[in-house]
Amino acid sequence: MNFRNLAILFMLTTSLSSAQMFEIGGFVGGSNYIGDVGSSWYINPNSLAVGGVFKWNVSERYAYRASVTASQLRASDKDADTYGRFKRGLNFSNNVIEGALGMEFNFWEFDLGPFSRSVTPYIYGGGAVLWYENLYYDELNFQNGNNGDKSALVDKNKITFAIPMALGVKAKINTRFVLGAEVGVRYTFTDNLDGSYPSDDTKVRFGNVLSDDWYVFSGITLTYTFGKESCYSCF
Repeated sequence: MNFRNLAILFMLTTSLSSAQMFEIGGFVGGSNYIGDVGSSWYINPNSLAVGGVFKWNVSERYAYRASVTASQLRASDKDADTYGRFKRGLNFSNNVIEGALGMEFNFWEFDLGPFSRSVTPYIYGGGAVLWYENLYYDELNFQNGNNGDKSALVDKNKITFAIPMALGVKAKINTRFVLGAEVGVRYTFTDNLDGSYPSDDTKVRFGNVLSDDWYVFSGITLTYTFGKESCYSCF
């Protein structure tokens, strides 16, 4: 590599580092599950979801993002909008923790500098690891319920992967804080968040085995910005 190439690489690296602005904060909102038990509404928060988020803004349009979110996914056939599910009467709750990495893309330029007023819609995508409880229904529990309760039982904890996709809007509320609101769906690589397809095939299985489960996080983020001031187009 000659001197000219080294100089170009140095200038690009310096330009990138001068544009760094970091964000750290929290997420609070609701969660809901989409699958073989309960309501078929796609966005229907029914349980608290909380977490933390970290962002590295590499330009006015892009930001790398890492997050950890915890919630209890739950659903009941008593809330279903179809007669078959309502009559079946199953229910479950599943404690989950999601760790995700991805990228935000801002539709408009979003400058975190202290003298700008910025607001923009954005989309987010990436990959996630999901810790969840492997649920099941035994035969008595599934058919008649134990003392009238048709709740899923917990077998063990498991890990799977998920694909998060979100749409949101964010705005600076002062020189250091950014407030955002988003709805994010997650496609998972398991069909057993609800206990419908346990790993042990001696237990009860039901529902659509060709479709894996989904879940949704809807809520707000509040982040604090720090690091070098944005200088995406300095002269």
